[in-house]
Amino acid sequence: MIGHRGAPAYRPEHTRASFELAVDQGADLIEPDVVLSRDGVLVVRHENELSLSTDVAEHPEFAGRRTTKVVDGLVCTGWFTEDFTHAELRTLRAVERMPELRPLNTAYDGRYGVLTLAEVVELARCRSTAERPVQVLAELKHPEYFAEVGMPMGALVAEELRRLGADGADGTVVVQAFDPGVLRDLRGRLGEDGPRLVQLVHDLPVGDAMVTPSGLREISTYAQGIAPSRERVLASGAEHGPGGGHLVAQAHAADLTVFCWTLRAENAFLPRHLRRGTAPEGLGDAVGDALALLALEVDGLISDSPDQAVRARTALTAQLV
Repeated sequence: MIGHRGAPAYRPEHTRASFELAVDQGADLIEPDVVLSRDGVLVVRHENELSLSTDVAEHPEFAGRRTTKVVDGLVCTGWFTEDFTHAELRTLRAVERMPELRPLNTAYDGRYGVLTLAEVVELARCRSTAERPVQVLAELKHPEYFAEVGMPMGALVAEELRRLGADGADGTVVVQAFDPGVLRDLRGRLGEDGPRLVQLVHDLPVGDAMVTPSGLREISTYAQGIAPSRERVLASGAEHGPGGGHLVAQAHAADLTVFCWTLRAENAFLPRHLRRGTAPEGLGDAVGDALALLALEVDGLISDSPDQAVRARTALTAQLV
């Protein structure tokens, strides 16, 4: 099971506390998003825009850096990681990104700083044991945008993985991205013996061609896995039925593992039949959601509540014994 930015249902995302809790809850992998600082340091934030997940707006010394940019075709106003050195980013404190849905997490606002990818890798290694290794599933965010501003993410990630001794297929770090170009770049830089790569699949029409039999075969030439959304996986399962032929079965036939994103326990993110009550922030049947996906034999669930995914896996295992 995969802790999506840690365990953000219980602690603000991308914080040390969130990642540590995910491991405590049984996550096999912890998933940070990776962006870049001005001096090329790989830092972990959901986006390169900082205002939703840090207290940057409360720092008067940075008021003049608020600006508007176009990131991957979207106009965005705020403060951006690439305008800050790593030393400056370390002065910021993390806050809950969705306080309206996770008000209890606001109690942790200001307690934790902005981590680097290296620090997340170190955390995973420190918490790993021979019986239960912990891996890092690093998602590379906006590689095309960073390339446009003169920051080649593939080259910087390859260099950092080499420095960390995580550039091999030993499983310490797995890399995923929506952009196939950066995954191909990493495969070229680190070779066939490099880390495992996972192709994230958009729900947008651009992702449709990736999940055809020919698209999956193409992905298998540079990656070892795919990561479609829960909606795409469930829709394919409903279309093809339990007898096979659905997306997960087709991916396995192409020798690709399947991670599924993103499971969240709040009603706001669940289909109607799994909601409990009417409050958007109320908790629904997250275990039932996970069980439906595990029944289609996905290899991993990317979840904001790793404990719920682990509970589903345990329940399914018990049924099969």
